[in-house]
Amino acid sequence: MKENLKLGLILLIITSIAGLCLGEAYSITREPIEKQAIMANIDALKETLPGADDFKKKNVSIPASSVVKEAYEGLSNGKSVGYAIKVTSKGFKGEIEIMVGISPESKKISGIKIISNSETAGLGANSTKPEFYGQFKGKSINSPLKVVKGGNAKDNEIDAITGATITSNGVTDGVNEAVKFYASTLKGGENK
Repeated sequence: MKENLKLGLILLIITSIAGLCLGEAYSITREPIEKQAIMANIDALKETLPGADDFKKKNVSIPASSVVKEAYEGLSNGKSVGYAIKVTSKGFKGEIEIMVGISPESKKISGIKIISNSETAGLGANSTKPEFYGQFKGKSINSPLKVVKGGNAKDNEIDAITGATITSNGVTDGVNEAVKFYASTLKGGENK
C-alpha cells in the first residue's frame, strides 16, 4: 500500500512538472505563431490584390458554418481597388486555406494564394505552385469555374493538377464560394 502511494506521488510530481513545462512552452511560442499567421495573411492580401497599399477588414456577418472566414477591402490612396476573401475548402487530406482577390472594376479574379494546406507532397501540395494557382488570375467572376483534365481549359475552366483532382476541385470550390460571397455580401457595398 505504501509502495503504491509512493509511486502515485512520484507520478503526480512528474506530470505536474511536465504540465508546467508545456504551459510555459505554449506561452513562449503563442505570440510568434500568431505573428506568423498575421504575416501570412498580409502576404496573401498583397499577392491577391497587387494594386492595394492598405487593407481594411470588412465587418460583415459570416455564419460559423461558412467556408468564408474573413473579408478585406483593398485600398489604394484611400480608394477601393478590390476585395480579398479568405476561405477554407476541403481538399484530399484536409482543409485548404485560400485567399481570393476580386477586382470589381474588371469583374475578374485578381489572384489567389494558398495560405496553408495538408495535401500530399508532390501531388495536391502542387496547388501552391504558380502553374496551378496562376490559372485563376484574370478569370471572370460572372460564371462558376470548373475543373477539367487534359490541359484544354477554356474561359471558365481550370486544368486539374495531375493526380490531384480532389485538391484541384477543393481549391476551385473555395474560389467559387469566395466569388458567391462577394456577389451576395460585398458587391452591394462597392459604391458606399
